[in-house]
Order: sequence, then C-alpha cells, then structure tokens
Amino acid sequence: MTQHHSERPLLIAYHSQSGNTRSLAEAVEQGAQRVKEVNVRKLPAADISAEDIIDCRCLVICSPEYFGYMAGAIKDMFDRTYEDAREHTTGKSYALVISAGNDGTGALSSIERILLGYNVRRVQDPIIARGSISPELIEMCRNLGHTLAAGLELGIY
Repeated sequence: MTQHHSERPLLIAYHSQSGNTRSLAEAVEQGAQRVKEVNVRKLPAADISAEDIIDCRCLVICSPEYFGYMAGAIKDMFDRTYEDAREHTTGKSYALVISAGNDGTGALSSIERILLGYNVRRVQDPIIARGSISPELIEMCRNLGHTLAAGLELGIY
C-alpha cells in the first residue's frame, strides 16, 4: 500500500554563509526530489522547529565547519528543539553533510554527539566536503538525497 508523500518527509536542515553548504543542501534536495512519493523540505536551521523534526522520518543536516565545530545556527537548532523533540525521534534516520575548510572531523563529532540524545540512527556515511565544492561533491550529495528518499519510499528509513 502506498502512503501519501507527506507521511514520509525528508527534512534537510542547513546553514550557509558563503553559499557552499547551501549548494550541497540544494544538491541533496535535487536528488531526493527524484522520488516523487517523498515530501522533501529544505529549511535554514534557524527556521526549524521541534515540530519539523518530530514530523520528519529522515533528517539531513548540512553544516559548515567553523573553528573545528558545527555552525552556531545548527547548534542553536539543537538547543531550541531538543527538549520538545527528543521523546519523538527514536528510530528516525539521519545523514550528515559537512563543508569544511579544514578536515571536518570536529563538526562531524560534535553533531553526532548531540544526535545521540535524539536517539536517531545514521543510515549513510557522512559526506565531508574539504575545500572548494567540486562537481563530484555535488553529485555525491544528489546521490545521497536520492538514496535517502528511495529508502523512505520503500519503508527502509
């Protein structure tokens, strides 16, 4: 039985100052939109509410790395949503995309540490874009979005 697309939302949360992370988030969105049965939402982290996180089945977080840490807007999203959302996120899926001028590991580990509290499960390897955004990185992000949306459509995530 096919569910209505709004019952399987994919939420892409991002923050971008230079435009690099927004380009990666847009590529994830483009890939996910190939699966018409899945509702894809891409929102700036500053606009995301606990309800947005509760309502999604899969969360993709796209963050730049600043000073070896996630973007402040991503941390703020977690700070604002954690108490209301954490009881409703067990078993949801997530994936990460990091845009890093350095190595990206600091942002990756800090985001994953916080996501432990949401009791979500990572379903794809993180994509870490080091340096400039190449066509290959854009394609990797499109593939990530497509894979996640296809998994949602099939009920895997």
